[in-house]
Amino acid sequence: MNKNSLITKLTPIIAVILCCLLYASGYFQMIIAALIFIIASAIEYKKELFSSLGFHGKRTSAKDLLIQAPLLGIVIFFFNGYVLLPSVTYFTGQPIDYSEFEQFVGNLPAILGLFVYMILSAAFAEEIVFRGYLMKQFTKFFGSSKISLVINILLFGFIFGSSHAYQGITGQIVTGTIGMILAIIFHIRKNNLWFNIAVHGFIDTVALIFMYYGWL
Repeated sequence: MNKNSLITKLTPIIAVILCCLLYASGYFQMIIAALIFIIASAIEYKKELFSSLGFHGKRTSAKDLLIQAPLLGIVIFFFNGYVLLPSVTYFTGQPIDYSEFEQFVGNLPAILGLFVYMILSAAFAEEIVFRGYLMKQFTKFFGSSKISLVINILLFGFIFGSSHAYQGITGQIVTGTIGMILAIIFHIRKNNLWFNIAVHGFIDTVALIFMYYGWL
């Protein structure tokens, strides 16, 4: 095994182990995980760092980011709120736990601060971690067959949902399902991370508007 092949195989394994250790220690933050995976991609892909994560500028048009992504984000938000969430709540018998966000109702300065944080931690960091890095690394190791793709989507959807444990079991199932939808979008859009970030960002923006007015 040559040096480049060894780096290709070991770098993502070490990066994932490091994130798992941080999670177990209680010091895990999604932004930190994204930085770890960006560094891992830089080591493995060097000049192809950003394209390896799915930052394909030439594939992304203004129409994608300003029309299609907002519309898709809004559709997903309302599907989540009026179809998915009631169905999961009925199944689990437990309402989603939004108590962590009660402090932001009617608090404009706090909601604006949360908006900046969510764009960085959710729209960018979560998409880099789950779609840009983990999904693509899974494909690198296990191939792109239909079975591999299904396992890829289900596995990281489950982990994505588990990372939102503070919302209770209902929140984990709902968020995991949304994670799977975002994974499907990532696949359909040929691993275009910019588009996923835009969709994710608009979902969260609408959620923050609802949160501010106490509609969640």
